[in-house]
Amino acid sequence: MKIRSISKFLAISALATGAAVGTIGAAPATAAGQASGAIPLSGGKLPPSKTTGDYLAYAGIPTFWRAQSTQNLVGVDIAVMGVPYDIGVTNRSGARLGPRAVREASLHVGNFQHPWKHNITESLKIIDYGDVGMGVGGDATKNMIDETYKHAKKVFSSGAKLFTIGGDHTIPYGLVRAAKETYGQVALIHFDSHQDSMTSNGGKEIFHGSFAHDLAEEGTVNARKSAQVFIRTDMPNELGYNIIYAHDALYQKPDQVAKQIRNIVGEMPVYITFDIDALDPASAPGTGTPVPGGPSTFQASEVLRGLVGLNVVGADLVEVAPMYDPSGVTTLSAAAVARDLMYLLADSIEKANDRN
Repeated sequence: MKIRSISKFLAISALATGAAVGTIGAAPATAAGQASGAIPLSGGKLPPSKTTGDYLAYAGIPTFWRAQSTQNLVGVDIAVMGVPYDIGVTNRSGARLGPRAVREASLHVGNFQHPWKHNITESLKIIDYGDVGMGVGGDATKNMIDETYKHAKKVFSSGAKLFTIGGDHTIPYGLVRAAKETYGQVALIHFDSHQDSMTSNGGKEIFHGSFAHDLAEEGTVNARKSAQVFIRTDMPNELGYNIIYAHDALYQKPDQVAKQIRNIVGEMPVYITFDIDALDPASAPGTGTPVPGGPSTFQASEVLRGLVGLNVVGADLVEVAPMYDPSGVTTLSAAAVARDLMYLLADSIEKANDRN
């Protein structure tokens, strides 16, 4: 009798507790339930707090800058898209994990706008478009290029700017082609330690070292109005890119390098592609093909900030392979570069709005 009474008491207590706090799989909250303290969240936002706000980088859904996760482009100014693809690498793989890692680092870096003068999230609608272009099998590269082109075209056609996180440096094919359809032939500002100007032999051997050659050969990019910056390896330059070697650039002030780039590009619509291995391995060891002798994060960011005023229509950040850097320095550097690229896109939007 005593054992039966205890069991009955525990069962009643469990039911009472479940009724009080709710259970997993319970029906959606009613208006009364929300009034009792449940806080509906949107996108990656955290519940409001008087002391921490969104500064808890370890919590919440890791969308880029805690932006809303959606593919609805109505009223959107900048769409952030991930392409977790790294089948085109020639050294260490792992850049497929880059989009997720950069998004996580953005939760910390994106809380601070310094040294930019205003918070663009207060004036522009920014969304996290999600990931596209991932896949396996013999047609994975073709499918990635086709899918990124389709989604990039959708973004550009809506009037929004596009910022893409890779993935390896094969991903610009579809993105830049879509930009050309909307804006016409583009100038490429290519930050990298490699020129990526090897031929793919008519598309038969596409990899992360061929996009610069192929996009210029087909007329999508005007190589003679384009700049490859912080280069420190040797590849062919059959199509006439303007190469700014790290050995020369690092003896100059960042604003001098930026001025040189601006003079090359002129008034053309600009697409910026930034390989994280443009940075010295001290600032970004977590990448597939690191090359010593590059700039610090500060030096590269100062050059980027010197490009304000250019008509930047799209940008990408590639080759972050976080498993080679357990310290997380690479993803922090990447998130800082991403912030600068976002502000350059925002600057183009704001200047266009002023003209209108």
